[in-house]
Amino acid sequence: MVARAHTVAFQGVDARPVEVQCAVSPGLPAFSIVGLPDKAVSEARDRVRSALSSMAIALPSKRITINLSPADLPKEGSHFDLPIAVALLSALEIIPADAAEGAVALGELSLDGSLVPVVGALPAAMTAAAEDRTLLCPRASSAEAAWVDATQVIGAGSLGDVVRHFSGQSPLPIAQPGEVNLTPSARDLRDVKGQERAKRAMEIAAAGRHHLIMIGTPGSGKSMLAARLPGILPPLTPVEALETSMIQSLCGLLDEGGISRSRPFREPHHTASMAAIVGGGKGAKPGEISLAHNGVLFMDEFPEFPRTVLETLRQPIETGEVMVARANAHVKYPCRFMLVAAANPCKCGYLTDPSRACSRAPGCGEDYLGRISGPLMDRFDLRLEVPPVGFTDLDLPPSGDSSEIVAARVEKARLVQADRYQGTATRQNADVEGNLLEEIAAPDAEGKDLLLKAAERFGLSARAFHRILRVARTIADLEGAPDVRRPHVAEALSFRISAKVAA
Repeated sequence: MVARAHTVAFQGVDARPVEVQCAVSPGLPAFSIVGLPDKAVSEARDRVRSALSSMAIALPSKRITINLSPADLPKEGSHFDLPIAVALLSALEIIPADAAEGAVALGELSLDGSLVPVVGALPAAMTAAAEDRTLLCPRASSAEAAWVDATQVIGAGSLGDVVRHFSGQSPLPIAQPGEVNLTPSARDLRDVKGQERAKRAMEIAAAGRHHLIMIGTPGSGKSMLAARLPGILPPLTPVEALETSMIQSLCGLLDEGGISRSRPFREPHHTASMAAIVGGGKGAKPGEISLAHNGVLFMDEFPEFPRTVLETLRQPIETGEVMVARANAHVKYPCRFMLVAAANPCKCGYLTDPSRACSRAPGCGEDYLGRISGPLMDRFDLRLEVPPVGFTDLDLPPSGDSSEIVAARVEKARLVQADRYQGTATRQNADVEGNLLEEIAAPDAEGKDLLLKAAERFGLSARAFHRILRVARTIADLEGAPDVRRPHVAEALSFRISAKVAA
């Protein structure tokens, strides 16, 4: 007789079903696990044996074989402990076979039989719902899994709780979802003295999810501006929150099962490797661009990142997803993020500061910014020079609108876009392309004439031409204008064409 239980194996944000088969047959006493297990899965036999021993359950002097099907799918992680134990208990007729087969189980076992929380409970719940099964997981992981209301989630504290639940002695309650967290940003745009043009660029970028690069001398406020970007972004929609939380669940970043409605803000250091930024390493884990999905990826000291890392950003920026291809894994992750980059104008940082002139101008700036390739620079919708702030300006009272006021305008513009793109795969203006772009962002005659002249004068690429139209559409949305007019095109061009920033 072969007893069965069910679990999942993770491939990116997808949780693929795995059937755990257990056979107890005559022969020399042995406990073997087959089906491409990694080291953590192979060691499950010792944890399971010790957990059963703590419950005074002795394994029979027979050959125990665990098969993880499909056998050609790599199995990684300690979450296979619980389904292996459930299948074995079913084979020993300690728990009913139909109860074991009716649940998707995942969890790591301690030697005393208690269950340790594992990553990936949320994607596992999605798979359990698709297969019309209950999800059985550690109690500490149940709150995040319970957000999938299409299936029942049972959280257990120990293997003994699982046995008593399945045998009907002490049924476990259905888990409840964790709290929805929305952490307001304590940083306000009014904290930034001056830099009104930069604040305007950030508002446009936030409204349409446009990529932004800021170039200016050290201490001009680039990082300070970027740190205030989360305060003007609208909360995640329910769909976006679920997408983002699935990635965070795989990385163990969900705090006590709560799902956050705040948009991610990731700021990796410029020494980060390609695997850290794009994804990879053991098991092809998600990188910073995927952790920033539906949020912001802020890359300070942009030219200091390795050239190979910067060039890998080009395709994810366009497609909104990344394929992490390794010898033993091909995993696809979503990565629809807003890239905000900051850079000094040259190596010393003072190329554009007349009071502290760079001694190696202009070659210093050309060499430094030349680390950013033309194709990558072409993908920035907004290019901004951030001048230094004078000492006298620091004594002036706060200027401009607060983050709360700007956030209200940004949210209103995004609601306009949500209505416009309802029923399509497009979410924000930064994503629109093809005939739809020509339909919703076609400028008036004066605006079109201005754009054509600028394209010819500055040799704009087709990509740049379309990105200017997208930014102009966002500016019109912020204004509440139904059509794109010449002033909208002119402002979009002003953020695209700059003597110091243009590539």
